[in-house]
Amino acid sequence: METWINEAWEYALGKLSHTHTRIGATFPNASYGGKYDARDEDCWTNGFWPGILWLAYRATGDGEYRSIAESCEEQLDAPLQAYEQLHHDNGFLWSLSAVADYKLTGNTLSRRRGLIAASHLASRFNLKGHFIRAWLYEGSEGLAIIDCMMNLGLLYWASEELQDPRYRHIASAHSEMALREFIREDGSVHHIVRFDPDTGERIEALGGQGYSPDSAWSRGSAWAIYGFAIGYRYTGDIRFLNAATAAADYFAAQLPDDLVPPWDFRAPAEQLWAKDSTAAACAASGMLELAFLLKGEESEHYRKLGAAITESLFRHYSPQDPEEEALIIKGTGSFPHQAEVEVPIIYGDYFFLEALCKLKGENEIFW
Repeated sequence: METWINEAWEYALGKLSHTHTRIGATFPNASYGGKYDARDEDCWTNGFWPGILWLAYRATGDGEYRSIAESCEEQLDAPLQAYEQLHHDNGFLWSLSAVADYKLTGNTLSRRRGLIAASHLASRFNLKGHFIRAWLYEGSEGLAIIDCMMNLGLLYWASEELQDPRYRHIASAHSEMALREFIREDGSVHHIVRFDPDTGERIEALGGQGYSPDSAWSRGSAWAIYGFAIGYRYTGDIRFLNAATAAADYFAAQLPDDLVPPWDFRAPAEQLWAKDSTAAACAASGMLELAFLLKGEESEHYRKLGAAITESLFRHYSPQDPEEEALIIKGTGSFPHQAEVEVPIIYGDYFFLEALCKLKGENEIFW
């Protein structure tokens, strides 16, 4: 094992040993002035902090991490029961909280939470268009987004847990739609596609958090890499593997020297200054997932890529200020909306820590 992996691991655990007490059972999203904020209980990113805590608990056995993660999970019961607040992000919310808890501790209440969340997610499936509806606002009835690929693991898990293929069928149908409508020939991806919700006919692609409908939002590429890899892990469908490797190869080919992408690979030159370390971290963990799923030279190829990106994040994107709570800096949430531009973001921290776990030989995932 490369020396830097242990150095990065000790760095991450050392920081968490201090920050977990201050952050506690809140829901951090972005860090400003060195401190993570706290979001409302229905924010889509609320699974990532408990996910970080469960990764730390699995590695150390420290009951403080478990206790805080359990408290976060309990607070998520409110949006789970409210239902109307939920979008397509149930995997982000409950795979990394309830499902992680169940996988590590066998908590049957956590299992039930995960299954309820999976059922809510399945209820968003549009039979005509074979897509899971993204949002809830008026006019969004026909919108699907590439991010949803990361939520499908919740459905695959539910099918395995219940020995009922219905959830798997929905996840596979959405993935097949994404293969057809989101993945371009060069391996880049659309962020949003609009369908007619009554007929299922594709209407248009939208730029969303990317620069334009025809651009290449880097985190969208990362969602595709990892999401399709998860689909292959559960189904063995070679089409999903091919989509994941195509997206990974496109992502890798566009990277600058420091291996951390701009927010959109096809943004105008004057906007390429804005980095997105969250895209790098997610893509790195996705590539390491591919390394686990493949064999021989292909496996080694993606392991080297994932490791190189993770090392760059550690060496060049860990904060210089020791008081900064985040593990990595310069994430960009949505450049077009000027929201969270080059600030630390909690999902960047999660995927960075998850990638380190994989590099240390831990290949079980919560997704």
